[in-house]
Amino acid sequence: MKFSEMPYQRPDLEAVLTGCKSLAVRLAAAESGEELIHLYREENDFLAHYRTAQVLANIHYTLDTRDTTWAAEQDWFDANGPAVANAETEIARAILSNPHADALEKAFGSTVLPTLKNRVLSMDERVIDLQKEENTLTSAYQRLYGGALVELDGKQLTIPQLTPYKQSLDPAMRRAAYEAEASYFDAHRAEFDDLYDRLVKNRTEQAHILGYKDYSELSYVRMNRIGYGQKEVAAFRKEVEEQVVPLLRRMLDLRAKRTGNEHPMFWDSGVCFADGNPAPHGTYEELMAGARKMYHELSPITGEFIDFMQDNEMFDVMSRPGKMTGGYEEIIPDHKAPFIFANWNGTSGDVNVLTHEAGHALEAYLAARTEIPQELQCPGMESAEIHSMSMEFLTAPWHHLFFGPDTDKYELYHAEDSFVFLPYGCMVDEFQHIVYQNPDLTPEQRNAEWLKLEQKYRPWNEFGDLPFYGRGAGWQRQLHIYECPFYYIDYCLATVIALQFFIAALHDHQDAWQRYLKLTRLAGTASYAELAEAAGMKVPFTPGSLTDLAREVETWIEQHQL
Repeated sequence: MKFSEMPYQRPDLEAVLTGCKSLAVRLAAAESGEELIHLYREENDFLAHYRTAQVLANIHYTLDTRDTTWAAEQDWFDANGPAVANAETEIARAILSNPHADALEKAFGSTVLPTLKNRVLSMDERVIDLQKEENTLTSAYQRLYGGALVELDGKQLTIPQLTPYKQSLDPAMRRAAYEAEASYFDAHRAEFDDLYDRLVKNRTEQAHILGYKDYSELSYVRMNRIGYGQKEVAAFRKEVEEQVVPLLRRMLDLRAKRTGNEHPMFWDSGVCFADGNPAPHGTYEELMAGARKMYHELSPITGEFIDFMQDNEMFDVMSRPGKMTGGYEEIIPDHKAPFIFANWNGTSGDVNVLTHEAGHALEAYLAARTEIPQELQCPGMESAEIHSMSMEFLTAPWHHLFFGPDTDKYELYHAEDSFVFLPYGCMVDEFQHIVYQNPDLTPEQRNAEWLKLEQKYRPWNEFGDLPFYGRGAGWQRQLHIYECPFYYIDYCLATVIALQFFIAALHDHQDAWQRYLKLTRLAGTASYAELAEAAGMKVPFTPGSLTDLAREVETWIEQHQL
């Protein structure tokens, strides 16, 4: 079924809650492991119908945040979603109370019981009203950000549409693009500050009600981190600071020589080649045809997958006014259909996001066609991002379909960009730990903390008198900080595995692809460490775990200078 033909009906909230209550009673009373497994599957199927409506409403809303009809549906889920989440918590509590609960682990893998325990530990009816408010605030941020239009080059542009101007070969135009972006955030400074302040205080209150010291503790439970915690993530950030940042200084010196820019400023950071960054060659239709050819040649299963996606209109990737910024993939459960949302802007990032979200979508497509219960079809987000970020590298043999003679430039740019990302992702994560462990910081104090982290993780950045960024507010354009706190480190944890796939594919692409498929087909039945180890990859939580990888990536970058 094509996306435009998928029917939508607002769920009957009372029927959903009544059904959940009935299932909880039956799950608690199940008299055998076999009966419990059967009821667990029934519960997953029941809630899949609710999630289908929820996902459809959210997709339509993000496609045009100005559409009042879909905004009203999003508001309905913002208001009523917490009650359903609480009902799911009661289901989890019922399952865990059953003496046959271990049968689920034997049937579905090591993550099912920890996931249920985390659900019980992260939700309570006492925080429902606070979660309603939290949803309302994040939707307000989406509207504020998604509605941004700025003046540049005689045009009205969205924030994503500024990206090509940030990569202009004219330094004045690059700076003007950053200033245009800054003008919107500075004009709405009070609104962005107020929304975040209210979100921090809201989430902190939720944490205290649920018995946690602060929201950083609660977030690890809500993010369903299995097998590691704040200590391990702090060790990972330390590894990036010590093993990656020094190498990046040398790499960026090479880039400066390559571009002929002796003293690059922050607004020069997007330019990687003296004659301009690589950009996709072709129209939307030509790029999509390239994607179809690429995935047909990669493997039979990816050929089947891309046909399904394109034939059923499961892409919306062009940027336009009113469309929410960013990109995502969502599975529509009842239709077993992944949907890819993006904001193409004519830069190489269009291909990044195509292959990235296709990695998510392929995993979702495969898992939906197995016997794995719906809530275990996707692993934790740090693991889900392995699917997407590794796909960006594993499609390298076909990147010429998008970049033609600029393919070598793209490969170098992409490898550098992935490496440069690691310190930034750690900045975002450490910033959030600071904020939520000190929830009374003023907006100015938060910005000051961000600037300190710039010196720690990206000491090469010089902002001069650039508005917005110069005062330390650049974090406000990172939507994850507002919408899904503590998510961003997941990209870093996944990038480390993806870079290992990158190196592995250089030696034996077919072997790397088979290892990727092995990891992907496990879906959510294994933890981050278990998935990485299943593919023969190293988990990055121990001292020195990044040393060899960082050097291998640096060596490849040095050897492929253009």
